[in-house]
Amino acid sequence: MATKNLGQYRWRKSSRSGNQGQCVEVGISAPEPDGVAIRDSKAPQAGVLCVGVHGWASFVATLRLARSAR
Repeated sequence: MATKNLGQYRWRKSSRSGNQGQCVEVGISAPEPDGVAIRDSKAPQAGVLCVGVHGWASFVATLRLARSAR
């Protein structure tokens, strides 16, 4: 996999995560979204997991479906 320039990513985390820093951050590449990067907010320098936009959309849809089934 090609090396990503993570400086071009806009990082965000859930508003429900609080200030403890124990969550994941999601980065969307700018200006053209070609994928999604995921990292640990406690250790952002430790590395990232990069997935394609379609894979990310499928993951989020599965989470929403599982949540609505509860």
